[in-house]
Amino acid sequence: MRAGKQVTPQAILFDDDGETPNNPSLPLLVYRGAVEVESATDPAALFENAFGAHGWGQGWRNGIHGFLHFHTRTHEVLGIARGRARVQFGGAGGQELDVEAGDVVVLPAGTGHRRVSASADLLVVGAYPDNGGFDQRRPGEIDHASAVAAVAAVPLPRADPLYGQAGPLREKWMR
Repeated sequence: MRAGKQVTPQAILFDDDGETPNNPSLPLLVYRGAVEVESATDPAALFENAFGAHGWGQGWRNGIHGFLHFHTRTHEVLGIARGRARVQFGGAGGQELDVEAGDVVVLPAGTGHRRVSASADLLVVGAYPDNGGFDQRRPGEIDHASAVAAVAAVPLPRADPLYGQAGPLREKWMR
């Protein structure tokens, strides 16, 4: 994390587009420059440790899929450990955002996402709250009404993946 300061995330709410459910009440959260990775020998470990300490497990290290997908049974956090990427969030008609090393993105269940482009050194750490269940869907792979119902049933995470109970996620995601 950035020494002594908590980053306030940008919040973006995406509408259901008829193919990708997105999330009708929980916004995507983008924490810019939240983790100081410049001098770290293993920047991915910084994200893994923070996420794991706050109940976001089932972690992985990789990139971001280049195909549009979403999760109907869990929320997801992405920590950009190295490099940069342009990612489309919100489904086929969504918004493209640039993310770079040190950024964290929290995707509420149902939020469509895909990599548009990336630097050759892109390394992403992903994780899911311990009270969710992993799945990965593409538009058309699941009945849309079933996807919308599943997304609505996903419980809120117990804590912000970076800052725990004192983090902004719970406030931004109050239902």
